[in-house]
Amino acid sequence: MAPPILKLDDIFLSFGGAPLLAGASLQVEPGDKICLVGRNGSGKSTLLKIAASLVEAQSGEVFRHPSSTVRYLEQAPDFAGFSTVQAYAEAGLGPGDDPYRVTYLLSHLGLTGEEDPKNLSGGESRRAALARVLAPEPDILLLDEPTNHLDLPTIEWLEGELQKTRSALVLISHDRRFLEKVSTATVWLDRGTSRRLDRGFGHFEAWRDQVLEAEELEQHKLGKAIEREEHWLRYGVTARRKRNMRRLGELQTMRSQYRGHKGPQGTVQATASDAQESGKLVIEADKVTKSFGDRAIVAPFSIRVHRGDRIGLVGPNGAGKTTLLKMLTAQLSPDSGTVKLGTNLEIATLDQKREDLDPEDTLANYLTDGRGENLLVNGEQRHVTGYMKEFLFQPEQARTPIRSLSGGERARLMLARILSRPANLLILDEPTNDLDIETLDLLQEIVAGFPGTVILVSHDRDFLDRTVTSTIAPAVPDAPDGRWIEYAGGYTDMLAQRKGALEERRKAEKAAEKPKAQEAAPSGGGSKGKLSFKQKFALENLPKEMAKAEAEIAKREQVMADPNLFTRDPAAFNRLAAEMEKLRAGLTKMEEEWLELEMLREELEG
Repeated sequence: MAPPILKLDDIFLSFGGAPLLAGASLQVEPGDKICLVGRNGSGKSTLLKIAASLVEAQSGEVFRHPSSTVRYLEQAPDFAGFSTVQAYAEAGLGPGDDPYRVTYLLSHLGLTGEEDPKNLSGGESRRAALARVLAPEPDILLLDEPTNHLDLPTIEWLEGELQKTRSALVLISHDRRFLEKVSTATVWLDRGTSRRLDRGFGHFEAWRDQVLEAEELEQHKLGKAIEREEHWLRYGVTARRKRNMRRLGELQTMRSQYRGHKGPQGTVQATASDAQESGKLVIEADKVTKSFGDRAIVAPFSIRVHRGDRIGLVGPNGAGKTTLLKMLTAQLSPDSGTVKLGTNLEIATLDQKREDLDPEDTLANYLTDGRGENLLVNGEQRHVTGYMKEFLFQPEQARTPIRSLSGGERARLMLARILSRPANLLILDEPTNDLDIETLDLLQEIVAGFPGTVILVSHDRDFLDRTVTSTIAPAVPDAPDGRWIEYAGGYTDMLAQRKGALEERRKAEKAAEKPKAQEAAPSGGGSKGKLSFKQKFALENLPKEMAKAEAEIAKREQVMADPNLFTRDPAAFNRLAAEMEKLRAGLTKMEEEWLELEMLREELEG
């Protein structure tokens, strides 16, 4: 076993009151890919900051290998002093690091590098921060919610990058599918301490349940042992004659252990409030369109949404998901076409940007809309502190300003408010952001069992697979052109249908090519047909064109190998990088065309 390059042992940290970390440990060896999991507020981000030397533990051992490099992905990047994203990302490089890595990463993350950091959206800030920490290829990468604000194509690209990186990883994420694909070990932070499972996140939940069941059984045994000792103390013959001080001491110890046992944090207990049943037809959109300038966001699109449907909207950032959602709910008028809403609709909306939250408002005031101490839930008057407990808030937090809450707590607060309102149509825009796994489980149950209709936008593939009955996605996933298609089932079902449609189209194209190839075929046996003149010409000349493209790529690679090129002439470096990307794309296309023609030739020649 390789020696650890990072080790945190018996870490203790308290901010007053109950300790946040009380004996937590974390050991990272070269090549480890560890996911750090636990409830919101369990100290995951704090432990990661201790590992990154941003927070100092009150006690415990912290060891980092002297020669190891560490990079930490911040939740809120600091762009102060940087005029461009490129400059910010390059500031993370070490003396021997390759500056081309920054250009490569920014390009794949959808940024040019010329953006002004002051004008970045939340998603763009996260992408810039990812480029900064990934570019140096450090020994240890500490990533706190790396997928927040990223769209699905970028999340899937990031999965591939992290799977092949040589860096050791410690990552926190609420995205189950992402954790399953990237992690090879799991550290569970629970009630201040940590447990390690040397298997990926896919095995975590079954293991966690076994641990909690064993703990509950041990606590039950301890309770029974205390009962037996108390019975002896009261009724034992020996006990009446002479007190056995050793057994009395053991009894006091057991009582102390039993009283001091802190069980796992409770789970959110909630259901959506019932509303009057809506009409059978909830939304009917007929050939709706929307454009901004010359860009089509929604090409003619039609859909009928019925009561009980649960529809997911997916696509890259900027594809128009929120625009389409607003048109379907009549918040935005289409350029053409019509949208009709059904009868008796009562709509509850969760906004992605959490704009409904006033940082200075208190939790109780927000939940009750400033109407005193009570709120109406499912037709029943509830005191606000009792209702808050169902969402894991303490009664003393009722007067706490919202600004003091963590991201996960804010998400829970918004869920609490939405679920208290009578609704038969739920509109959820990125509802899974910042939720811990247990709260995510509850939200899945609520959405899957909701008697009304749900339309949601999400980048969480696992959540979509578990909840929706159909998925709306761009017809062209990599370059949305305004055309949207509805697929039956969740995200995985949508991918399977897309793949099937692509294979069918390829078969149809091949079938259309065969008659052309067989036009000159002899009528009496022998060869099945032959290639057309155009196909023969391409088959002969494509290898020459491919060789030319490879030579051009090699030339540019030779020029870019100069380590001082970027410093001396960044414009030339960027131009060469763009040319290489274009040449490589062209080479790939030629290789695919040549391979198809060669397979056709072999088929025709038997």
